[in-house]
Amino acid sequence: MLTKAGLAVIDALRTGREATAADLATDTEYSQAHLYDVLDELLDSGLLDERRGPNNQRRVHLADHPVVEAYRRLQSELSHVEWPDLLSAATLRVCWYLDEPRRVAEIAERLDITRQGVHKALSPLKHRAMLSPSGPEYALSADLSPLLAFARAVVQHEHRSRVRTLAPSATVEWCDPKRALVHMQTAADTEALEAAPDWQLTGLARFAEYGLQFFLAGEPAFWYAPDEELTPADVVCHTLVRDRGSRRVSYAMLLIEELDIDQETLTETARWYELESAVAAMYRSLQSESDASAESPVIIPSEAEFMALKEQYGVS
Repeated sequence: MLTKAGLAVIDALRTGREATAADLATDTEYSQAHLYDVLDELLDSGLLDERRGPNNQRRVHLADHPVVEAYRRLQSELSHVEWPDLLSAATLRVCWYLDEPRRVAEIAERLDITRQGVHKALSPLKHRAMLSPSGPEYALSADLSPLLAFARAVVQHEHRSRVRTLAPSATVEWCDPKRALVHMQTAADTEALEAAPDWQLTGLARFAEYGLQFFLAGEPAFWYAPDEELTPADVVCHTLVRDRGSRRVSYAMLLIEELDIDQETLTETARWYELESAVAAMYRSLQSESDASAESPVIIPSEAEFMALKEQYGVS
């Protein structure tokens, strides 16, 4: 995650200037020794570029990068705030969940931290009247959308950097501050993640574990969520994140039937993927309630098609 020192460097260079470590030490009040480490991290992550000046002196400037652009927009629209002083890694992670009113307990559960930790991360925002409290819930004020965009750019960059050190072709299909769903483009990268700790096969490739073996075209998806169990409800959602066409919906419904996945459980999981309406439509079909609406969020297979699929795979 982007550190406060790293953010201070980005802030100091946001106008497009070039600077040495000595210049940045003056601007940020961090020591040159510490800044050398910070600059190395930012260079490795693609946020900075450098050139060598006289006497091989390192001179750095901001790279063309989504995190940099999101920060420039934040500074441009809300320049009265000293963002490097305000934003910590914890605050950025909490900001991810402030797109709508949420309870502190809910955020704490998703981040796997204490409620006290959430309150501490929220404190700088509270003190500057940046939150819109609604009863026991908190969200960012309407004019702070650039802050939400910056927090999300930082989190997405963190996941992208992590997976691409192992699998350069990987794309991040979905993420939150602690979890990521990624898709591979090459067999070599698939093998790399299969051998890596903290990464698990998911989506259609995971169905074989439940006795449903499909022919897979292309490379599989992987799930990053250290210390968390990959549940069948997650696997259903991962199957639908990239594609909600008839084929994937049919297979997802097959897994629901095979494992008798409870609707309430799956709906709660689907909420984090914004798939609640898709799950509701699938259960209506499974319960033989017609859903012929053209507004259906997924393509539901016909009853005959689904019954034939169940018979093919021996699902009762």
